[in-house]
Amino acid sequence: MSWRRATREEIYSYYADEFPEYVDQLPPFITAQGPKQYALAFQEPHPVRKDGVPDKDFIRRDTWQTTASGDRTTPAFQEFTDVLEFIRHPARNDPLGRSEFALADPDLLDKSDPRPDAVYYALNHWERPWVLLVDIDAKTIAQERAAQAVSDEGTAQDTEALLEAAGILGADPAGYPYAFADIDRAIEYGFEVRDIFEDDFNAEETMVVYSGQGVHVYLLDTDAAHRYDAKSREVLNDLLQETYGIPIDPVVTADRRRVARLPYSLHTDVCRIVTPIESPNFDIHSATPAVIHS
Repeated sequence: MSWRRATREEIYSYYADEFPEYVDQLPPFITAQGPKQYALAFQEPHPVRKDGVPDKDFIRRDTWQTTASGDRTTPAFQEFTDVLEFIRHPARNDPLGRSEFALADPDLLDKSDPRPDAVYYALNHWERPWVLLVDIDAKTIAQERAAQAVSDEGTAQDTEALLEAAGILGADPAGYPYAFADIDRAIEYGFEVRDIFEDDFNAEETMVVYSGQGVHVYLLDTDAAHRYDAKSREVLNDLLQETYGIPIDPVVTADRRRVARLPYSLHTDVCRIVTPIESPNFDIHSATPAVIHS
Protein backbone atom coordinates (compact mmCIF):
# COMPACT_ATOMS: atom_id res chain seq x y z
CA MET A 1 0.00 0.00 0.00
CA SER A 2 1.32 3.41 -0.96
CA TRP A 3 0.39 6.96 0.05
CA ARG A 4 -0.44 10.19 -1.73
CA ARG A 5 -1.18 13.81 -0.96
CA ALA A 6 -4.68 14.83 0.02
CA THR A 7 -6.56 16.88 -2.55
CA ARG A 8 -7.88 20.37 -1.87
CA GLU A 9 -11.43 19.00 -1.74
CA GLU A 10 -10.45 16.24 0.71
CA ILE A 11 -8.75 18.75 3.01
CA TYR A 12 -11.82 20.96 3.11
CA SER A 13 -14.16 18.00 3.64
CA TYR A 14 -12.02 16.71 6.51
CA TYR A 15 -12.04 19.99 8.42
CA ALA A 16 -15.70 20.63 7.62
CA ASP A 17 -17.10 17.19 8.45
CA GLU A 18 -14.68 14.99 10.43
CA PHE A 19 -12.35 17.19 12.46
CA PRO A 20 -15.18 18.83 14.48
CA GLU A 21 -16.03 15.39 15.88
CA TYR A 22 -12.54 15.25 17.46
CA VAL A 23 -12.53 18.69 19.07
CA ASP A 24 -13.88 17.38 22.38
CA GLN A 25 -11.05 14.81 22.42
CA LEU A 26 -8.24 17.39 22.18
CA PRO A 27 -5.83 17.38 25.14
CA PRO A 28 -7.11 19.80 27.79
CA PHE A 29 -4.17 22.20 27.35
CA ILE A 30 -5.10 22.78 23.69
CA THR A 31 -7.77 25.45 23.91
CA ALA A 32 -8.65 28.58 21.96
CA GLN A 33 -6.56 30.83 24.19
CA GLY A 34 -4.01 28.52 25.87
CA PRO A 35 -1.27 27.98 23.28
CA LYS A 36 0.40 31.28 22.48
CA GLN A 37 -0.08 30.79 18.75
CA TYR A 38 -1.78 28.73 16.08
CA ALA A 39 -0.06 28.29 12.74
CA LEU A 40 -0.99 27.09 9.27
CA ALA A 41 1.07 25.94 6.31
CA PHE A 42 -0.23 26.12 2.74
CA GLN A 43 0.76 24.11 -0.30
CA GLU A 44 0.62 27.26 -2.42
CA PRO A 45 1.58 30.73 -1.11
CA HIS A 46 -1.28 33.17 -0.57
CA PRO A 47 -1.00 36.98 -0.91
CA VAL A 48 -1.28 39.39 1.99
CA ARG A 49 -3.07 42.73 1.90
CA LYS A 50 0.05 44.91 1.88
CA ASP A 51 1.63 45.49 -1.55
CA GLY A 52 5.23 44.40 -1.86
CA VAL A 53 5.06 41.81 0.90
CA PRO A 54 5.85 38.27 -0.32
CA ASP A 55 3.03 35.74 -0.49
CA LYS A 56 2.85 33.46 2.55
CA ASP A 57 2.96 29.66 2.65
CA PHE A 58 3.24 29.62 6.46
CA ILE A 59 1.57 31.92 8.97
CA ARG A 60 1.55 32.20 12.78
CA ARG A 61 -1.27 33.93 14.61
CA ASP A 62 -1.13 34.99 18.26
CA THR A 63 -4.01 33.85 20.43
CA TRP A 64 -3.87 37.10 22.42
CA GLN A 65 -3.06 40.71 21.72
CA THR A 66 -0.48 41.91 24.22
CA THR A 67 0.92 45.12 25.63
CA ALA A 68 4.53 46.18 25.15
CA SER A 69 5.33 44.50 28.47
CA GLY A 70 3.77 41.21 27.32
CA ASP A 71 0.53 41.36 29.30
CA ARG A 72 -2.52 39.89 27.64
CA THR A 73 -5.29 42.25 26.52
CA THR A 74 -7.71 40.91 23.89
CA PRO A 75 -8.11 37.26 22.76
CA ALA A 76 -7.91 36.52 19.05
CA PHE A 77 -10.20 33.50 19.45
CA GLN A 78 -13.15 33.48 21.85
CA GLU A 79 -13.96 29.77 21.49
CA PHE A 80 -12.36 26.83 19.73
CA THR A 81 -15.03 27.16 17.05
CA ASP A 82 -13.21 30.38 16.08
CA VAL A 83 -9.98 28.41 15.66
CA LEU A 84 -11.89 25.89 13.57
CA GLU A 85 -13.25 28.62 11.30
CA PHE A 86 -9.72 29.99 10.89
CA ILE A 87 -8.54 26.50 9.86
CA ARG A 88 -11.40 26.05 7.40
CA HIS A 89 -11.18 29.51 5.82
CA PRO A 90 -7.84 31.08 6.76
CA ALA A 91 -8.08 34.22 4.64
CA ARG A 92 -11.74 34.92 5.40
CA ASN A 93 -11.19 34.43 9.15
CA ASP A 94 -7.66 35.72 9.63
CA PRO A 95 -7.32 36.93 13.26
CA LEU A 96 -5.34 39.91 11.93
CA GLY A 97 -8.61 41.18 10.51
CA ARG A 98 -8.11 44.15 8.22
CA SER A 99 -4.45 44.60 9.09
CA GLU A 100 -2.29 45.15 6.04
CA PHE A 101 -0.36 42.01 7.01
CA ALA A 102 -3.47 39.80 7.06
CA LEU A 103 -4.10 37.32 4.27
CA ALA A 104 -5.74 38.99 1.29
CA ASP A 105 -9.49 38.61 0.83
CA PRO A 106 -10.15 35.83 -1.72
CA ASP A 107 -13.12 37.82 -3.07
CA LEU A 108 -10.66 40.45 -4.30
CA LEU A 109 -8.28 37.93 -5.86
CA ASP A 110 -8.27 35.64 -8.83
CA LYS A 111 -7.68 32.68 -6.47
CA SER A 112 -9.68 30.93 -3.78
CA ASP A 113 -9.29 30.79 0.00
CA PRO A 114 -6.22 28.65 0.85
CA ARG A 115 -6.61 25.25 2.48
CA PRO A 116 -4.28 24.24 5.34
CA ASP A 117 -1.55 21.83 4.33
CA ALA A 118 -0.75 21.50 8.03
CA VAL A 119 -2.22 22.85 11.28
CA TYR A 120 0.04 23.61 14.24
CA TYR A 121 -0.20 24.96 17.78
CA ALA A 122 2.57 26.60 19.81
CA LEU A 123 4.27 24.58 22.53
CA ASN A 124 4.76 27.84 24.44
CA HIS A 125 1.66 28.39 26.56
CA TRP A 126 -0.19 31.09 28.46
CA GLU A 127 -1.76 28.92 31.15
CA ARG A 128 0.85 26.26 31.90
CA PRO A 129 4.62 25.82 31.46
CA TRP A 130 6.09 25.35 28.01
CA VAL A 131 4.88 21.96 26.72
CA LEU A 132 7.61 19.31 26.66
CA LEU A 133 7.51 17.34 23.41
CA VAL A 134 9.99 14.87 21.91
CA ASP A 135 9.88 14.40 18.13
CA ILE A 136 10.91 11.10 16.49
CA ASP A 137 10.82 11.10 12.69
CA ALA A 138 10.74 8.05 10.41
CA LYS A 139 13.00 9.88 7.94
CA THR A 140 15.78 10.03 10.53
CA ILE A 141 15.41 6.34 11.31
CA ALA A 142 15.50 5.46 7.61
CA GLN A 143 18.64 7.54 7.04
CA GLU A 144 20.43 5.93 9.97
CA ARG A 145 19.37 2.48 8.82
CA ALA A 146 20.53 3.19 5.26
CA ALA A 147 23.86 4.62 6.44
CA GLN A 148 24.50 1.54 8.54
CA ALA A 149 23.63 -0.81 5.68
CA VAL A 150 25.85 0.99 3.20
CA SER A 151 28.70 1.56 5.66
CA ASP A 152 29.04 -2.20 5.87
CA GLU A 153 29.91 -2.04 2.18
CA GLY A 154 32.39 0.81 2.69
CA THR A 155 30.73 3.17 0.17
CA ALA A 156 30.19 6.91 0.84
CA GLN A 157 27.03 8.33 -0.80
CA ASP A 158 24.55 11.20 -0.39
CA THR A 159 21.25 10.67 1.42
CA GLU A 160 19.14 9.80 -1.61
CA ALA A 161 21.76 7.39 -2.91
CA LEU A 162 21.98 5.80 0.53
CA LEU A 163 18.22 5.28 0.69
CA GLU A 164 18.24 3.86 -2.83
CA ALA A 165 21.15 1.53 -2.08
CA ALA A 166 19.47 0.27 1.09
CA GLY A 167 16.24 -0.49 -0.79
CA ILE A 168 14.26 2.05 1.21
CA LEU A 169 13.14 4.24 -1.70
CA GLY A 170 11.80 1.19 -3.49
CA ALA A 171 9.79 0.02 -0.47
CA ASP A 172 6.26 1.13 0.35
CA PRO A 173 5.20 3.85 0.71
CA ALA A 174 6.66 4.47 -2.75
CA GLY A 175 8.13 7.92 -3.27
CA TYR A 176 8.73 8.67 0.43
CA PRO A 177 12.21 8.75 2.08
CA TYR A 178 11.37 5.95 4.52
CA ALA A 179 9.58 2.60 4.61
CA PHE A 180 6.54 1.63 6.65
CA ALA A 181 8.96 -0.32 8.84
CA ASP A 182 10.64 2.96 9.79
CA ILE A 183 7.32 4.45 10.93
CA ASP A 184 6.63 1.32 12.95
CA ARG A 185 10.07 1.68 14.55
CA ALA A 186 9.42 5.35 15.32
CA ILE A 187 6.25 4.33 17.15
CA GLU A 188 8.18 1.71 19.12
CA TYR A 189 10.76 4.35 20.06
CA GLY A 190 7.91 6.63 21.14
CA PHE A 191 6.71 4.14 23.72
CA GLU A 192 10.29 3.56 24.86
CA VAL A 193 10.53 7.30 25.54
CA ARG A 194 7.22 7.25 27.38
CA ASP A 195 8.56 4.45 29.59
CA ILE A 196 11.72 6.48 30.26
CA PHE A 197 9.57 9.45 31.30
CA GLU A 198 7.53 7.29 33.64
CA ASP A 199 10.42 5.25 35.07
CA ASP A 200 13.25 7.82 35.25
CA PHE A 201 11.22 11.00 35.79
CA ASN A 202 8.26 9.53 37.70
CA ALA A 203 6.01 11.20 35.14
CA GLU A 204 2.31 10.73 35.77
CA GLU A 205 0.95 12.39 32.63
CA THR A 206 2.39 11.37 29.27
CA MET A 207 1.03 11.06 25.76
CA VAL A 208 2.22 9.44 22.52
CA VAL A 209 0.86 10.86 19.27
CA TYR A 210 1.25 9.33 15.83
CA SER A 211 2.26 12.41 13.83
CA GLY A 212 1.87 11.06 10.28
CA GLN A 213 5.53 10.36 9.60
CA GLY A 214 6.66 9.48 13.11
CA VAL A 215 5.61 10.20 16.69
CA HIS A 216 5.46 12.99 19.24
CA VAL A 217 5.95 12.04 22.88
CA TYR A 218 4.72 14.41 25.59
CA LEU A 219 5.76 14.79 29.20
CA LEU A 220 2.92 16.88 30.60
CA ASP A 221 3.69 16.95 34.32
CA THR A 222 4.57 20.43 35.54
CA ASP A 223 7.69 20.43 37.68
CA ALA A 224 7.75 22.88 40.60
CA ALA A 225 11.57 22.93 40.88
CA HIS A 226 12.60 23.87 37.34
CA ARG A 227 9.45 23.55 35.21
CA TYR A 228 11.52 21.67 32.61
CA ASP A 229 13.38 24.81 31.62
CA ALA A 230 15.85 25.12 28.73
CA LYS A 231 18.77 23.59 30.67
CA SER A 232 16.66 20.66 31.86
CA ARG A 233 15.63 19.96 28.28
CA GLU A 234 19.23 19.89 27.12
CA VAL A 235 19.96 17.28 29.78
CA LEU A 236 16.91 15.30 28.67
CA ASN A 237 18.03 15.44 25.03
CA ASP A 238 21.48 14.12 26.00
CA LEU A 239 19.93 11.34 28.07
CA LEU A 240 17.64 10.15 25.28
CA GLN A 241 20.28 10.33 22.56
CA GLU A 242 23.48 9.29 24.31
CA THR A 243 22.28 6.93 27.04
CA TYR A 244 19.28 5.34 25.35
CA GLY A 245 20.15 5.84 21.67
CA ILE A 246 16.77 7.33 20.74
CA PRO A 247 16.94 9.18 17.38
CA ILE A 248 15.12 12.38 18.41
CA ASP A 249 15.11 15.89 16.97
CA PRO A 250 16.67 17.77 19.93
CA VAL A 251 15.71 21.20 18.59
CA VAL A 252 12.00 20.46 19.04
CA THR A 253 12.50 19.69 22.73
CA ALA A 254 14.68 22.73 23.42
CA ASP A 255 13.24 25.55 21.28
CA ARG A 256 10.49 27.58 22.95
CA ARG A 257 9.34 28.94 19.57
CA ARG A 258 8.50 25.52 18.14
CA VAL A 259 5.06 24.55 16.99
CA ALA A 260 3.66 21.00 16.79
CA ARG A 261 1.07 19.37 14.61
CA LEU A 262 -2.35 19.72 16.19
CA PRO A 263 -3.70 16.35 17.37
CA TYR A 264 -6.49 15.14 15.06
CA SER A 265 -5.39 17.51 12.29
CA LEU A 266 -4.75 16.04 8.84
CA HIS A 267 -1.23 15.27 7.68
CA THR A 268 -1.97 16.02 4.05
CA ASP A 269 1.32 14.61 2.70
CA VAL A 270 0.25 11.10 3.70
CA CYS A 271 -3.55 11.44 4.13
CA ARG A 272 -3.46 10.40 7.79
CA ILE A 273 -4.95 11.83 10.99
CA VAL A 274 -2.49 12.96 13.68
CA THR A 275 -3.66 10.54 16.36
CA PRO A 276 -3.00 10.02 20.10
CA ILE A 277 -2.23 6.31 20.51
CA GLU A 278 -2.07 3.82 23.38
CA SER A 279 0.04 0.96 22.01
CA PRO A 280 3.21 0.39 19.95
CA ASN A 281 1.09 -2.01 17.90
CA PHE A 282 -0.92 0.88 16.48
CA ASP A 283 -1.96 0.31 12.86
CA ILE A 284 -1.10 3.50 10.96
CA HIS A 285 -3.66 2.69 8.29
CA SER A 286 -6.43 2.99 10.89
CA ALA A 287 -5.68 6.74 10.94
CA THR A 288 -7.07 7.15 7.42
CA PRO A 289 -9.95 9.68 7.43
CA ALA A 290 -13.27 8.73 5.87
CA VAL A 291 -12.94 11.47 3.24
CA ILE A 292 -9.82 9.87 1.71
CA HIS A 293 -10.51 7.63 -1.26
CA SER A 294 -7.61 5.54 -2.53
